[in-house]
Amino acid sequence: MSLWTKAQQLQGDALQQVRAVYGEHFPIEVRHFLAAWIEEKMWTDIDPENPQHEQYVAGLVTSLIQELETKAQTMTTEDLFLTKLKLMEAANMFRQRYVHNPLNLFRIIRHCLNTEMKLVQQVENVALGHGMGQGLSLVPDSSAEIAQQLDFLRRRTQETGEDLRKMEQEQESFALQYHECTKLNAHLQHLQTQGQTQPPSQQNIEVEKKLRRQKEMLEQMLNQKVANLMQLRLTLADKLKDTLSHLNGLQSRVLDDELIRWKREQQLQGNGAQFNNNLDTIQEWCETLAEIIWLNRQQIKEAERLKVKLNLDPPGVVDMLPNLNSKITQLLSSLVTSTFIIEKQPPQVMKTNTRFTSTVRLLVGGKLNVHMTPPQVKVTIISEAQANALLKNDKMAKSEASGDILNNTGTMEYHQATRQLSVSFRNMQLKKIKRAEKKGTESVMDEKFSLLFQSQFSVGGGELVFQVWTLSLPVVVIVHGNQEPHAWATVTWDNAFAEPGRIPFAVPDKVAWLQVADALNMKFKAATGRSLTEENLRFLAEKAFRTQVNDYSGMMLSWSQFCKEPLPERNFTFWEWFYAVMKLTREHLRGPWNDGYILGFVRKKQAEEMLSACANGTFLLRFSDSELGGVTIAWVGVSEQTEVFMLQPFTSKDFAIRSLADRISDLQHLVYLYPEIPKDQAFGKYYTPFNDNQPTSVNGYVKPLLVTHVPGWSGPGSMSYPNTPQMYPHSPDPSVTRDTPSVASAVSDSVSSLTTVMEL
Repeated sequence: MSLWTKAQQLQGDALQQVRAVYGEHFPIEVRHFLAAWIEEKMWTDIDPENPQHEQYVAGLVTSLIQELETKAQTMTTEDLFLTKLKLMEAANMFRQRYVHNPLNLFRIIRHCLNTEMKLVQQVENVALGHGMGQGLSLVPDSSAEIAQQLDFLRRRTQETGEDLRKMEQEQESFALQYHECTKLNAHLQHLQTQGQTQPPSQQNIEVEKKLRRQKEMLEQMLNQKVANLMQLRLTLADKLKDTLSHLNGLQSRVLDDELIRWKREQQLQGNGAQFNNNLDTIQEWCETLAEIIWLNRQQIKEAERLKVKLNLDPPGVVDMLPNLNSKITQLLSSLVTSTFIIEKQPPQVMKTNTRFTSTVRLLVGGKLNVHMTPPQVKVTIISEAQANALLKNDKMAKSEASGDILNNTGTMEYHQATRQLSVSFRNMQLKKIKRAEKKGTESVMDEKFSLLFQSQFSVGGGELVFQVWTLSLPVVVIVHGNQEPHAWATVTWDNAFAEPGRIPFAVPDKVAWLQVADALNMKFKAATGRSLTEENLRFLAEKAFRTQVNDYSGMMLSWSQFCKEPLPERNFTFWEWFYAVMKLTREHLRGPWNDGYILGFVRKKQAEEMLSACANGTFLLRFSDSELGGVTIAWVGVSEQTEVFMLQPFTSKDFAIRSLADRISDLQHLVYLYPEIPKDQAFGKYYTPFNDNQPTSVNGYVKPLLVTHVPGWSGPGSMSYPNTPQMYPHSPDPSVTRDTPSVASAVSDSVSSLTTVMEL
């Protein structure tokens, strides 16, 4: 028996709950006539948050629309005409609303099915088994719940609209009858005046009696109408109050939960987290809220107008309408000001005199026709202290700014195709920055700024004017590239550990290692393509804490340990070492790292222990402890006895000359990648193709080839010294050093590297 068949057999409240879950967002007729198709397709184990499933879901929604149109065309009998129209309307609505956002419709359908399944299970008190619903979670989907609540509010607003029209009709009817009663009173008054001057005739007496009976009937009817009108007004006010309460709760959920979550995920994206950008969905919710709020506000104003026109309230009765008007206007104000958001953040490490971009968007702009008077947006850069003052006072001093930004004004435009009101700043440039006084060990790379976006919106033909502003994520301003690593430390720490609702831009001074590990892993994976292993993270913990313990999970790492204090016997910090390794891997080692052929995070002693039990010629790659952004080759070989050797570290400068794979290919004494993978199998696909018959270049010269060579090592287990090419009668002077000594720049007495030039 299908789920839909079981759902239709539910009774009482359970059946009402099934009916309630369907609405304009997903008509129950679609569920009924496509029941088998929906249950067959939608019960698969799909994760809507997984980007790899997006294409499948998009195809599913397209197929649903086609199935719906096909089903509608089969309904040719007269009694199914209205159903046919309903299905065709649903197909058109799905196409307009969900083709560009198929995940939203998928979530809605899955929520409906989850609700049915839960209710059926409650009634049967048994699980449905492992067949049809095995992969589904029974947790209600927030998107579907919000859509359901918006549908309820739409219906409630339509109801109060009908109540208002009914009240207006009743009031007009009362006015007509009241006018009739006034005419009767005037007629009676006239007859009474006549009776005082002359004896009343029998006819006048009969007329007066008739008029008095009519007056009594009219007064009874008027009293009844007054009572009805009073009841209508009270009912309407209660309904409007209830709607306002629901609106307030739902708006709080959309703005304080969904939009804040979006902003938090946008911030974590700065550290490399995957960003589920559902801003278009949030805009749909906000636009619907804006529409419902505006309609209810108009209804409250209309109710106030009708009340002024006919004031029936007895003395002492409190009028709720002014308070409701004030609250709903505040609700609208909160919605407008909260949905002025930065869709594309400016760079968080910002170099002076360098072009950068940013985009701001008003989520409710199209629905409230804000674009009819296009708003101007201005951008300024402010300090942490100024951001604090802004949050306290809700306004900025006109002259207050911490720097000069070129091209910092723009006009918001409405894009019909996307229904978005936004402005993109494409050519901004920070010309100069005004810094605060430093305290203690603070540096300019610790100082945080923020870009302030300000505008003014007019709504309802100028009836309401909103001053709006929003702050960017914290920005660190640098003037030189060598400041970049520390600046990224400040940004990474802020993005990872900023707490919701914090004072700008407060962050904890100490953080649990597990949180730090998660941030480092997120950053490294985004940069290089592969996550860090538990062993990698343990290695990093040992380096960061400068000590070895069994369990780091309960330990707290300080900001100073992270990026202020140099590592033991080194002139660089933990973060500088990590950042340099990450940069090297991203730029030169990405392929082999993703293949798992670079162990990297291995201590020197550990590498020696691992290799000592291996065959001669076995090697591994580890990140240098002493050289920033260096990777060394450790191998086991035979000199006077079997031992492990370490090649002087390669850096980015070396790999710019010759790649890691080619250097490994050059070194014949390297045979197996630890533990026993033939090196050509591991690195062969990364070798640069070599052509023996390379033609003479256009300038007549033969192009030389750089080859990496280690004196004394010509093959596996070999210690013989090959002939040095005659073009190099002398080895490079070992006394000559450079800022970043590497394998290509120095030769030691024991093991070193020599890059020679071989003519083709």
